This record gives sequence, C-alpha cells and structure tokens, in this order.
Amino acid sequence: MALATLRSRALAGLSAPDVTVEVHLTGGLPSFALVGLPDTEVKEARDRVRAAILNSGFEFPQRRITVNLAPADLPKESGRFDLPIALGIVIASGQLKAPDLDDYEFAGELALSGAVRPIRGALAMCAAINTATRTAESAATTAAETTAGDVAATGAVATAATGTAIQRAFVLPTDNAPEAALIRGMTILPASSLLQVCAHLAGCELIAPYAVSPAPTFFAYPDLADVKGQAPAKRALEVAAAGGHSLLMSGPPGAGKSMLAQRLPGLLPAMTDAEALAAAAVHSLAGIFKLEHWGRRAFRSPHHSASVAALVGGGSVPRPGEISLAHNGTLFLDELPEFQRGVLEALREPLETGLIHIARAGRRAEFPARFQLVAAMNPCPCGWLGHPAGKCRCTPDQVLRYRGKLSGPLLDRVDVMIDVPAIAEAELSSRVPGESSAIVRGRVMAARDRQLARQGKPNAQLDAAEVSAHATPDDAGARLLSQAMARLSLSARAYHRILKVARSIADLAGVAHINAAHVAEAIHYRRGLAE
Repeated sequence: MALATLRSRALAGLSAPDVTVEVHLTGGLPSFALVGLPDTEVKEARDRVRAAILNSGFEFPQRRITVNLAPADLPKESGRFDLPIALGIVIASGQLKAPDLDDYEFAGELALSGAVRPIRGALAMCAAINTATRTAESAATTAAETTAGDVAATGAVATAATGTAIQRAFVLPTDNAPEAALIRGMTILPASSLLQVCAHLAGCELIAPYAVSPAPTFFAYPDLADVKGQAPAKRALEVAAAGGHSLLMSGPPGAGKSMLAQRLPGLLPAMTDAEALAAAAVHSLAGIFKLEHWGRRAFRSPHHSASVAALVGGGSVPRPGEISLAHNGTLFLDELPEFQRGVLEALREPLETGLIHIARAGRRAEFPARFQLVAAMNPCPCGWLGHPAGKCRCTPDQVLRYRGKLSGPLLDRVDVMIDVPAIAEAELSSRVPGESSAIVRGRVMAARDRQLARQGKPNAQLDAAEVSAHATPDDAGARLLSQAMARLSLSARAYHRILKVARSIADLAGVAHINAAHVAEAIHYRRGLAE
C-alpha cells in the first residue's frame, strides 16, 4: 500500500480543527517532502520521524515520501504530527497492516528513540473530537427521524444511522492521558512509544483505555484570619467575592494589600465541572496543566514589567496570556501604576466581555478571559501619602502624575475601590482571631446561590437590561444614587456598576430589594481613590 491516511488535530486558539495526514510513497530519488502549510517545528519532524522509525526496529523506506497535512490553508505547528506521520510511513511502506485507521485519531511528538513525548492542548483536541462525534450522532438521528414513516421505523432507522457515526479513540502520549480523560465519554489510548502503537494497530498487544477520573481534592487556600485588622478592606473583599466584582486597593507598603488579594480565591465558591474544564483547557493549551490542580481557582500575579502579549496573549502563533490563564480565577496586578499604559488599556475589552480576540497577519484566535481583577497600588510614588507619621515627601504634582498613569476608562471598569490604611501596632499585636475564610465563604456562597437562582450568573456579569430587571433600588436608594451621579460626575457605566455592587451587598444581607443603605455602601466603593 503506497498511500496511508490518518487523522489528527491542529490548534487554533482553543479550537482543534480536524487534520488529515496523508502519506504517499512513490519511486524516484529518496526524499521527504512535507506540505500543507507546516511551520518550522513540523518541518523538523522529518529528522525525528526517521530516527524514531529506525530505532523502533522498522526500515525507513528509501523512496520518494510526500506527507500532506490537509486542509492546506490551515497553519500547522508543534510536534504533535510526528506520531501520525511515522505511522503513515510504516503503513504505506507495507511494514504494518492497520485496516481500521478511521477508528482512531493520533497526536504525539516523537523522541529519536521512538518514545512518545507529551504535547500541548491535548484537552482541547479531545474536547473537539468528542464534540464532532456528538454532532455527527445528532445529525444522523435527526436525519433518521425525518425520513422514518412511523415510530417503530424511526427507532430502527435512527439506530442504524447513529451506528454510522464513528466514535474514534484518541491515541496520545501517556503523560497527556490524565488531562484528556477529563472529557467524559472519550476512549483514550495512552501510548509510550511508536512501537506500542504499531503493536496495537496490528492487533498483537492492545493498549488498555485510560479510565481514571480525578479524585476530589481539598485546596488549602490562605486564610483570611491571618490578616490583622483592616475590617473595611475585608468587607470590600467579601462584597467583591460575592458578586464577582473587580477590586482596586490603595494603601502604603505593608498594609496588607497583597495578603488580602491572595485570600480572595479561598472566599469564592467551588468551581463547577464546566468552569474547571474551561480553565484546564486553557492551561493545557499553555502546557502548564497539572491534574492535582483540577478544580482549583487560579491566582495569577504577573510582574509589572509584563508586556501586552504576556498579559493578554499573542505571538506569531497566538498563545493565551495571563488574563486567560486566570480564567474563572483571580488576576492580581500589584503596583498597578507601574505597568505600561498600553498593557493596562488592553484589559478594558476583556473586563467587559470575558473574552480576548487576538489578530495577527496570518492567524486569529479567541481565548476566554472571565477573570476577577484585583489590583493594588500605593497612594503616591513613595507610598506614604496619608501615613500618620508624615513620611511622605511627594509634591502634589508628583501624586497627580502617579495617579494619572491610570486612565479614566480603565478605572471606570473597576467596581470596588478601597483605601487600605497602615495598620496600627495594637491591631497587629492583637491575639483575637479574625473571621476565617470558611465563615466568610459561607456568606459568599449563600449570596452566589441567590444570584444563580435569580438570574443564572454573578451580579458582575449582568448587562444593562438585566441590571434594570434585577438591581432596581427603592425610592430612597434611587434618590441617593441620583445625587451621587450629579455630585461625583459619574458615567453611565459607573451608574450600572454601582447598582451591581449594591445588588451584591443586598444578596449578602439576604434582602430581596436594594435599599438606600446598600446603595450608599456601593457609592462609597466608587470613591476609594478620591478620599
């Protein structure tokens, strides 16, 4: 057989389009051509595949070899095509009989010894295979029901038609099997070497499907009780956790801003399976997925020297950035004004939409970025403005320039702003324990349950129409908000964000309707930097 056709997957953002690997052997001078828009990593497969085939005990055919990765207009990157290319050469050269190739999809990078090395994005590829299979089964069932003449015939035809939809097994590196198995209903065949895959296809020694599910894990998040004092800041953190709101803390060095931020994940409800799977898919795409972190809310804290591409994603082959790696978790930006202006402005779209769209000359990608922003900053360049000891020596002009690094449109997208003053020695030395994260988390979960029952999403994700439907204050609250809009010159976006925060405050109190007290506290959180 001079032609072999196998199936694999490419990566385009979080999607994994189908790729057909065609291997053709013909006479002529020995050569090895790779076509189908491969990048450098794919082109280098020629040397890896040759060595892997020889070291696995097969002969490398001294013929003209052409490998086509279809579709031709889809860019192909990374070494995940090594395994299907090597199998195609062995099959096309007649050294392996594999009649059921259409029942499998393959992905894996080959070592020179023939071992199969792990790849990026195994979870995304497995999800794409599962989705394609379900779509084919649904289409077959619908077609059967349409053409059937009666109920009995419908069942018979539907069964027959559904049987034509192929449930493909996914052959991939052993190290990637645990993450791929998170997609339920998939047949995962973990392969450690090229020779093992060949033995399976030949029917000599079958690979046992991987069927281990992750065990529930308890994550020991930092405890809020470790933070001394700072009752107003803790309250603001609780409100932010209850509604999924963004938070900006301003205060001198050592006041506890970073400690508070690190304790936010421990206040949030446990992730649902869908949330955990979405976060794991992004981490798999970045090559940093760890099974022991399944279900743990991410806490990403990039340095203020991070570039735009590092924060929001990018590159010639688009990769997820810190905001996507923080999907369904927390993104903490310490020393916020020290970030480059362009980096901070790039946060404006994902803060609103929960998505980031990356466009390059030849590629486009979309990544989820539904993160909860927590930022911290000093009140002035030296950090001591307002300190009781009078340490600050910054001029008013220096303070204005420092705060001017944060644009109005960016601050307009922050829901809660709070001052975190220096902590007194009496509070620092107090032995009276504060509320633990577990206690606060109980109130937060009760508030989230109310939100999900009422509108199906956290308050921070409400659009304008939903704010009008679910976050309308009473008459006294409406008058107070109207006065605040006039006196503080707030924007329409700030108006809606105040109502969202007020809705979260009311949910924490277990109150169905927003009153003036809830609106007053929400307005206070919009004035944090102005005080």
